[in-house]
Amino acid sequence: MTQQALIAGVGMIPFVKPGRSDPYHVMGARAIRLALEDAGLDYAKVEQAYAGYVYGDSTCGQNALYQVGMTGIPVINVNNNCSTGSSALYLARQAVESGMVDCALAVGFEQMVPGALTTQFTDRPSPLDEFVHVAQELKPAPDAPMAPHVFGTAGAEYMEKTGAKPETFAKIAVKARRHAAHNEKAIFRDPVTVEQVLASPVIFGPMTRLQCCPPTCGAAAAIVVSPAFAKKHGLKADVAILAQAMTTDFPSTFRDHSMIKTVGYDMAKAAARQVYEKAGVDPMDVRVCELHDCFTANEVLSYEALGLAPEGGAEQFIEDGDNTYGGRVVTNPSGGLLAKGHPLGATGLAQCTELVQQLRGQCGPRQVEGANIALQHNLGLGGACVVTLYGRT
Repeated sequence: MTQQALIAGVGMIPFVKPGRSDPYHVMGARAIRLALEDAGLDYAKVEQAYAGYVYGDSTCGQNALYQVGMTGIPVINVNNNCSTGSSALYLARQAVESGMVDCALAVGFEQMVPGALTTQFTDRPSPLDEFVHVAQELKPAPDAPMAPHVFGTAGAEYMEKTGAKPETFAKIAVKARRHAAHNEKAIFRDPVTVEQVLASPVIFGPMTRLQCCPPTCGAAAAIVVSPAFAKKHGLKADVAILAQAMTTDFPSTFRDHSMIKTVGYDMAKAAARQVYEKAGVDPMDVRVCELHDCFTANEVLSYEALGLAPEGGAEQFIEDGDNTYGGRVVTNPSGGLLAKGHPLGATGLAQCTELVQQLRGQCGPRQVEGANIALQHNLGLGGACVVTLYGRT
């Protein structure tokens, strides 16, 4: 038998630039305590924990959790690149839905260093070699940083395919900063203009510096419980995971020589389709969404992959203001990865925190009016995509 998975508590610490954060285990412990406090729950009641991070030695999760308590529970360390936080949540949700446990914790943290992402182990094949190979075939650039290269190439392909303008991508960065102005935990809160975004240094293809998410340090956590557990302990767990799907790459990722597909379009589309079908929800019902805007190009692509805009219709969607307050669906009210920041292991759980608080009506000046269904999209190259649909109980 399966039981519904409820979010009883969420917690997130402010995201900061590398070199300005506490060590990872301190950040992780702070986020866990915030989630426990939000739930009104003692750590001794947690039965399993899933800890997500990308840059760290094995059992970093235990080191973070031990700062909160040493209760002997199973601790599983998770690494799925940029979708790590949502992968930890996916496992916690599975454990509760299956009845294996009634209370599971998902935590994500990252202590990053300045600069572009780099390969950590150069004495063995990289799991991203094939992704880079496709990008080099389409737009050769031997010295380009990997992530801007692949997403910049995808953005250029989209422009060639649809006629989208550079200003379209720049408007995403402007929106991100405008939303982040009301999020005290975001790393970049100062406004920017389209002109400033386009005038910032070109990183690769149509992607300028202000269209790329920054390396960030931070942590976030969520407590997942069953309805029976919530009732027994008097928890106000009024947000449920209605549906969740994780997909990995299909043959089209490499076979079709489309960088749009290589950076995860088909994964996202398939995961979104699964959650809509399972929950019986139409994408037009979604009022608020946190999606994976690691680069402005990926936000544009994700509008279409998630069914928020028709294929080829993302530019009109942006021009009509349907991606922000007053439009059809508010995307990344937190500021997203572009402005809130992107500590890889924490990002998925920071998205979860934002959406749970939106559904509770706790977001103050960035509150989305009428939010009762929320969509989350978290993508990791390599690859894994997690799409989650939340609703009020």
